[in-house]
Amino acid sequence: MVNIMERVGVLVVSYGSRETAMVDAFTRSQEYLVDLYVADRQRNPFNVKRAREHVVIPTLDVEAIFKFAEKHKDKIDFGIVGPEKPIIEGIRDVIEGNLGIPMICPIKKYAIEGSKVAQRLLFQEVAPEVNPRFKIFDPKNYSSLSDVKGDLFTWLDELGNKVAVKPDAPAAGKGVGVWGDHFNTREEVLAHFLANFKEGPVIVEEKIEGEESSFQAFCDGKHLVPLPETRDYKRAFDGDKGPNTGGMGTYKDRGNYLPFMSLEDWEKEKRIVEKIFERLKGESCNPELRGMPFYVAFMHTSKGPMILENNSRPGDPEIMPILALLEDDFVDVCFRIIDGNLTHVNIDKKAAVGVYKVPPKYGGYIDAFPHLVNKSEIGTPVVLEEAESLANKYCDNIRIYPGSMEIREDNKVFALSSRAVFVLGIGDSIQEARSVAMEGISVIKGGALWNRTDIASKEHIEKSIMHMSILRKHA
Repeated sequence: MVNIMERVGVLVVSYGSRETAMVDAFTRSQEYLVDLYVADRQRNPFNVKRAREHVVIPTLDVEAIFKFAEKHKDKIDFGIVGPEKPIIEGIRDVIEGNLGIPMICPIKKYAIEGSKVAQRLLFQEVAPEVNPRFKIFDPKNYSSLSDVKGDLFTWLDELGNKVAVKPDAPAAGKGVGVWGDHFNTREEVLAHFLANFKEGPVIVEEKIEGEESSFQAFCDGKHLVPLPETRDYKRAFDGDKGPNTGGMGTYKDRGNYLPFMSLEDWEKEKRIVEKIFERLKGESCNPELRGMPFYVAFMHTSKGPMILENNSRPGDPEIMPILALLEDDFVDVCFRIIDGNLTHVNIDKKAAVGVYKVPPKYGGYIDAFPHLVNKSEIGTPVVLEEAESLANKYCDNIRIYPGSMEIREDNKVFALSSRAVFVLGIGDSIQEARSVAMEGISVIKGGALWNRTDIASKEHIEKSIMHMSILRKHA
């Protein structure tokens, strides 16, 4: 008897490797024939090969994405959005509202990463115990620079200068600055603060010490389905040195939480996010939250988990291990999200480690380590084939996800300015998975690409465990 598979059309709004992981999950469907319509930031080689139709929209402008969706509206069953910019700008409101195509992402109202002020006020209302101490500085409330400087310095007195300075809007002004990383004196805090303050409201909050983890959950508007915890590596260089980046790598353990966490930490996180969800959901169901409204950065401290921030999208790179280990058909998961009956997902209990390879200017690497950059390789094509061929050796326990890369003439692939390619290794332990990922990374040549060498290393993980042990003793 012939099994005739159902054909499904999916719109994917893509920025980088996170979305190639989505595309990979869709194309691995065993239940559906998936036609992919990809609105992409660049001619991503992975997506171009797998898309029914691929369009490049460098700015990911909502109107341009809408026109692409409108052109194929009779063939698209649903859409999914990875990057935050279109979500914040209301892409679901526009496409779902005008074309009737279900979109898997929150509506504009619930893209709460669009305002750090709104986030902090929400958390203060729902779960004040996980909020660091904070103060909002709004330009509307000040008539002179001396007034705001006086208030800021009074607040610094209260917090002993150890603060994080955050603009209300994403990527406004100088961005987030942290004591000890971006500034070490009050005058440096003031300079960073004012660069943000001229753009709009600024939050100055206490710097909290601990170990960071990423909590993610699928949501159908009625149910919240927590996913296994992952660790992100924000700092550019080995040893957690250098500037913050979009994320240089990640790991997931065999279970639901990380080696430096306890089961109690994991349960607390779930209770905290569930409280926030219940507040936004209301009494019954709120499909406007559909997608991944909670990708929460937690800092594990001597007092337990505290919230650093929340995003209304999947993490990059934190969602990639989850998608690669998803045992359910991803198309079916998406349909259950849309239908409001996603009560659980099945995820392989294996460990996973992912590492980014990035261009020489990324994270200021070429300035910090000029002697380590092969300058003759800058601008040359990147060769992925040897890494991709490792899939046979490792029984498909390795995934190569191009991100900030594009196909040019003669089908050659070049790295652009951001995180170029993500290599994910899967194994029965973190170290086994790491070994697979690092082998894949090592055989990617060209473009003078570089990577952190300590992602998920035994030493790094042991250091995190020891740090948490010390913090708990002093609780």
